[in-house]
Amino acid sequence: MEGYSTSEDATPRFCIGHYQADRDMMVSTSVVQKVHESNYDMMTVPITTEHFHSRVLSLLSSFLSNLQSPAYDPIGTMGTTQNTRLVSIPPLSKLDSNLTPNEATSQLVGVTSSWIDLCSPDPLIADLSRQVLMLEVAYAAFCGIGYLLIPSPKLHHGSMHSEGVVHYAKVIQDALSLGPFIQFHIWLRMVDDPDLEMETMGDLAPLAREEYIQPEQGGLPKLDPFGTWDAWDLIRKTCKYHTRLFVALSMPKQLPSLSVLSRWHSEPVHLLTIDASSFLKNQKGFPVLSKAHQAFIAKLMRLRTPPWIILCDVGPIPGIENADDSGTKQPHLSGSDYPSLSQVAGATKKHFDPTPHLSYVRNLQQRQPPRTLIERFGTGYQDYLQAPLQPLTVNLESITYEVFEKDPIKYEWYERAITKALRDWADQKKPTSHPDGKVVVAVVGAGRGPLVTRALKASAAAGVEIDMWAVEKNQNAFVLLQRHNDYIWNGKVTLVQSDMRSWKGPRVRKQAADEAEGEVTHVDILVSELLGSFADNELSPECLDGVNGVINPEHGISIPASYTAHLTPISAPKLHSDVMNQTVTNPAAPEIPYVVMLHAIDFLSSADSPANAETGNQNIANRSSTLTTPTTATEFPVPNVQTAWSFSHPNPNTTPQNPMQSTISNAHNVRRTRLAFPVQNRGACHGLAGYFETVLYKDVELSTNPVTMDAKSASMISWFPIYFPLKTPLNVPDNGEIVVTMYRQTDDRKVWYEWMVEVFALQQVSTSSNKTTSPLMSGGRSSSPSVESLKNNAGRQGYRRVRVGLSELHSSIKDGCLM
Repeated sequence: MEGYSTSEDATPRFCIGHYQADRDMMVSTSVVQKVHESNYDMMTVPITTEHFHSRVLSLLSSFLSNLQSPAYDPIGTMGTTQNTRLVSIPPLSKLDSNLTPNEATSQLVGVTSSWIDLCSPDPLIADLSRQVLMLEVAYAAFCGIGYLLIPSPKLHHGSMHSEGVVHYAKVIQDALSLGPFIQFHIWLRMVDDPDLEMETMGDLAPLAREEYIQPEQGGLPKLDPFGTWDAWDLIRKTCKYHTRLFVALSMPKQLPSLSVLSRWHSEPVHLLTIDASSFLKNQKGFPVLSKAHQAFIAKLMRLRTPPWIILCDVGPIPGIENADDSGTKQPHLSGSDYPSLSQVAGATKKHFDPTPHLSYVRNLQQRQPPRTLIERFGTGYQDYLQAPLQPLTVNLESITYEVFEKDPIKYEWYERAITKALRDWADQKKPTSHPDGKVVVAVVGAGRGPLVTRALKASAAAGVEIDMWAVEKNQNAFVLLQRHNDYIWNGKVTLVQSDMRSWKGPRVRKQAADEAEGEVTHVDILVSELLGSFADNELSPECLDGVNGVINPEHGISIPASYTAHLTPISAPKLHSDVMNQTVTNPAAPEIPYVVMLHAIDFLSSADSPANAETGNQNIANRSSTLTTPTTATEFPVPNVQTAWSFSHPNPNTTPQNPMQSTISNAHNVRRTRLAFPVQNRGACHGLAGYFETVLYKDVELSTNPVTMDAKSASMISWFPIYFPLKTPLNVPDNGEIVVTMYRQTDDRKVWYEWMVEVFALQQVSTSSNKTTSPLMSGGRSSSPSVESLKNNAGRQGYRRVRVGLSELHSSIKDGCLM
């Protein structure tokens, strides 16, 4: 990690574009200049014109008039050559597109035709739509368009739901190859609501032949909160998490539940579109967004790659889309939304704003709070994979120590813990290990000495005299410790250059601190900072085992006294994509635990009860009532984080090191756990997030666990979480269960982890007829009981768990931490 500069303290900057559905104009550099003068950063342009649309409709109409009605073949399908004979669209002509290669192209977002239907059950319509899209992609690539906005798949055709998404996904996969330098953005709504799939004049979807459409049937709920996410998940999996495939997310006027917002926050949303209808009007008649919308935008703008904002159909760009020298038509504006000519004439220039929606969003940008300390510290490291440190085999550089020493919390908490321990020692009148009555304090793994400094401060604060020792194996860091002892600590510290595991303990005698003289004695208070992101992953247990014998056996204190590792399953598509990309050069990449500043993730198992997962704006507005706390952990559902295992020190079960033995069994540090996580909403599990909590001394604790960190050690930045990836993502059903099995293994030379994930659905068994019903296998579109109700009834009223997904056993043995 690197330190942050003052330039990183700036608030997030919004990149804002303009979309007009009926835009019909040539775009030149002068047009783009006017876009910038209007305070927009970019604009969208359709790839093809109405002329092309009309030509395709005419071609289809002519073809259908001469086409025989489809019929079933002998095997009961309509898949014969006669039934699927397709029409071919000729290449584009000059009238089919206003787009032309020029210097302005890089400032444009191309929009493909919304009137096609790649998901149509009619193979004729589906193939015609495929041809349209491929013609548009090919021409956009020729013109140098770098960004494409592709309308979402149509999910409903009569009673058929999402049946054609796989065909849509296959076409997108082909398009990615056709436009090798284009970023593709699939334009999706937050939820699947068939009432919003409105068809307009000229759409191909209504032209599908009746023989291919199943009539609508009642009974199924219309709105599916995760329906569009399901479609996106299928598309990106078909395209193998392609690095040029992203989401363009449409913000509705009424936001969905927090769980839906959290899911989209974890996805690669690179465009955020806001329609004019999503704005409210304040008391003065100006367009504004609700507090819930503001909070969600603020959350997205804290991502490592914040999305661009596209304002849709909010009126013309001044000087461009009016009937002026460009010769283009003026778009039709609703009189209720924009001032009349008389109002404009009577208004002063000072009060008339031709772009009120843009002005509001720019004002929202200015009101974004400064980045927090953690955000500034982690700039560039959000969702960035890093291999854990190997502190026992690699000597750290000074800059690495320096980064961790910037932590504003950890060392202050250590000082508090040492101060309390010293005061308790004095209050309880414990005997010390020093013949002069001093409390013997040793910092093992001293690094550049920040804990030594804090221990000396604690001694002064507690009024307890100490005999200070510092042990460090890094010969380079030891040079700095010597200088610190001369110029900062005034020779109060006895320095030992040694691996702590081979240190026999302090040698003390009265009125002296010369290690070469005196007898070996015990350490009264042993202080260390050996924890990794998963607590034990940098071999703190093994290191402290080595000095366990030097701690005072009756009254000795270890700081930390104990630590626990914690787990929760997550959806992390960006991390999964990055891990898969690394497999090209490192096949073992999916079996390495990574240190990551987790950000664009979704916790699959929530600690919130279903009753608390309410729908609508009020929840997120209440949880983030102002923009001053856009990244608090309470914005989204609280994750269900469970304890995997723990270690405590001093360890009474550890035999002190025998100098005559060359190796010691590390079997007592082996651990295993099996944890069950109920999942309310379906999703994709990409891996496990790992955290830790540690008790330094009594009530002084540190935590990276998102559930407890604010209460125990808010704003601590020394540790990022750990990420255990899965080679293949596992789909989890609504009201399902994820079971994690994990091992901490050792062969006495190194330590590694092994992990496996299982997915279960809860299935009801009918005892009267010996039949089973599975309300959980319907993709979430049927009414199903809650996880808790099923678990409470399991075995008592005929519910059972059915495994529906299983990962392989992952092992980090090849990259284990060497002892």
